[in-house]
Amino acid sequence: MMDLMQEEKTNLFIYGSLRDPSIFESVCGFSFSLKSSYIRSEKVLRAELAMLGGHRRVSPDNVYFYAVPDVTAKIQGFIIYDVPPSAMKVIDKYEGKFYERETLTVNTANGPVTAQAYLACPKTMKKRFGDRFHVNLIHELWLRKRIQRFFDEHTRPGEKTIDADIERRARRELIGTTERDLVISHLGQDAVSDYFLEHELDRPCPSIKPLFEQSEAQPYINNYIALVIKQAILNHFEWMIYDRFRFELNQLESGQRYFTRTISLLIALRMLNSNYQTLDLILSRGLEIMPPRGQFDLIDYVKYAITVAENAFDPRVFQSTLQLIRHNLQPGLVPMGAELEMSNLGFRAIHEQSSRQDPVFDGFRYFNEFALDVLMWKVGGYVDDHSGSHASAKRGFLELAPGRLNLVGELSKPTTSDPWILSQLIREIIIFYPANPHSLHLTFQLRRNQVGKQTVLPLSFVKCLFVLGGGTEISHSGKLWVSRLDHKEIERNEYGEELIFARSGRRRSRLPSDTLIDSQASKSPLYTHQYKFIRLERRANYEPLILALKGIQLSINPGDYLTSEQLASSQRLRNEYEELKEWAANLTPISRRTKGRFLDAIYDGLMHEAHHKPYHKAHYIDWALGTIDLQIRLFNKKIEEGQPEQPHISYPKPT
Repeated sequence: MMDLMQEEKTNLFIYGSLRDPSIFESVCGFSFSLKSSYIRSEKVLRAELAMLGGHRRVSPDNVYFYAVPDVTAKIQGFIIYDVPPSAMKVIDKYEGKFYERETLTVNTANGPVTAQAYLACPKTMKKRFGDRFHVNLIHELWLRKRIQRFFDEHTRPGEKTIDADIERRARRELIGTTERDLVISHLGQDAVSDYFLEHELDRPCPSIKPLFEQSEAQPYINNYIALVIKQAILNHFEWMIYDRFRFELNQLESGQRYFTRTISLLIALRMLNSNYQTLDLILSRGLEIMPPRGQFDLIDYVKYAITVAENAFDPRVFQSTLQLIRHNLQPGLVPMGAELEMSNLGFRAIHEQSSRQDPVFDGFRYFNEFALDVLMWKVGGYVDDHSGSHASAKRGFLELAPGRLNLVGELSKPTTSDPWILSQLIREIIIFYPANPHSLHLTFQLRRNQVGKQTVLPLSFVKCLFVLGGGTEISHSGKLWVSRLDHKEIERNEYGEELIFARSGRRRSRLPSDTLIDSQASKSPLYTHQYKFIRLERRANYEPLILALKGIQLSINPGDYLTSEQLASSQRLRNEYEELKEWAANLTPISRRTKGRFLDAIYDGLMHEAHHKPYHKAHYIDWALGTIDLQIRLFNKKIEEGQPEQPHISYPKPT
């Protein structure tokens, strides 16, 4: 009789970390599938979606989930049929002393089913967590604490010296993208097992020692090391701000839908840029005491940067910078983002022969070798050669996009909804990085009612936008021209001639779920519209342009302009394109009527941002319109002053 009982199999309801088949298999040696066709082995069990009523799922430590009684709630999970006794015995040990295995009834598509589940013991939960077991704490903070524990246990374990602590921080910095991806993929979703966490974090530390033996890399090593130190100082400043002043930052941020490091990154950039002379001395000193030879490696320079940041950070400067930002906020409702392209070679950065002529970074050829793809994750840094390839060893532009979370997965979050914040962030990034600004892409998230209903932007409005942001410059001959268009920087001929002025697309803000239930966020990507015509300049204020594009986006809802398909199918658009190129080469003033219609469209959009009413204050909208109007008038004045005087003609007086 005893043998018969031992062989009885169990229907098991799971609702936490075990819902991941890989975790379930690592625990008990069996996997499961919702599809019968996938069950081709005795090691794969049949599973079905199920609902447990009268319980609520909580995670007071944000590591493991617990089911607590609640007559008003329900929990969705899986029921796994016929789990062998040997597997149940192992799962009992895995679940531990904070759970009690109980028999209950769950609902499935085929009706009620009796199953067993591991439920929380209220007395034990109360003793361990107090009243916290009734609510979910911030998952991110707990996950980061567990990551910190990993480095404490794996980097100079047991040592409590300052140098050991700095080395742990440096190793953590050099694996920053892994930590970021762990937070992204598990925040608000399933818990992370200790086994999985250790597997992901136990990676070798990157080394630059092989580069010391490469003769072609020698001219650039000092410049790259200086950039590594500078970036690591910025990262540690941002981390101290984000970690120590989270409450103050939360009062300014717009929630988890946006990139949560925007404000802290902006403050860190302002703090460092305001002391650029001291920062330059720090970089020179670092290269002086640690010359790039075999005895020093990448982690040594990151350790130096962290030590400097710890000593240089001044909370009083943070508070004054925070106060400045607090008094200038202009939040809106439209999520926005920016991508900045920088290069010492300008538009020649993507030309294979020209890109080798960069005397500072060799076209950022060694970007990944110095782990800058990891160190720059907070600013979304990578090298773009406009080929669409994700290869590591390539030359091109240094592209920076705060809010870009994963390049290969095309994963990103909006940077902000505040035009002032976005403009300030662009300005501070330009100042901070030692490469010349080249171009700027501004992205606006589309509303649901805009998708599929986009129109073609009028040619007259395209001209106005080029005036505001297309890089109007005076040539050597004294002639005013639009450099972004006349340089042919935004023209492509890969699939037929087209103008890369603006493009619509889709982006995701969450990684696909590793479980059988995909997150709704990954199923429903966000639709965005990106303007790519903008020249990036050091002294420019992009706030009026951002407001102009947002107003146009809301009132006209423009789409792609101009694709090869559009030009191939429309004679009118081909004529417009030719007219636009002629205008860029031989600029003429914007007419008063065109300017009036353009300003009216911006005004109409901004006045209907919040469900048929404005979201920004009226005086802020008025300032934006006045500034845009002034920019167009100044453009017209420059053209009129540059035109040769008309010959004076005398007419006879009438008799």
